[in-house]
Amino acid sequence: MMAEVTVIENPSLHGKRLSFALAEDRVAHYPEFREFFVRTFELDRKGLAEPGFVQAPSGLAYALVFIGRSGEPFPSGIEIHAVVEALEPVDGATLDRDLWAILRWMIVGVGSPWTVEDFDRTGRLYRVPAAPPH
Repeated sequence: MMAEVTVIENPSLHGKRLSFALAEDRVAHYPEFREFFVRTFELDRKGLAEPGFVQAPSGLAYALVFIGRSGEPFPSGIEIHAVVEALEPVDGATLDRDLWAILRWMIVGVGSPWTVEDFDRTGRLYRVPAAPPH
């Protein structure tokens, strides 16, 4: 069962803050992931101008901030930030479940040879609490 992650446009950031959740600085090492982000968020048109936003199963929005490095294909990295109420803490269990769902969504979007089943198996092997049970 795949929890729904959807791309959203221009969520209201009034009274909100971005809370750092995850970073991957070697996206360009896997061209299929870079191509997925370019295609999904129209990065060939937008570039560094704005983050991409998704809504996770919890209902929280997440900003995907794309990083560029001189001499590397764009994006070369990504940071994921939860969009939360300005003074509210981020619930760790919700964050973990949402990040797992976002990573699964990315893998489905990238496609073969990457599979959600392999990702979930790896999560269970490493006993990641957010990984779905068998």
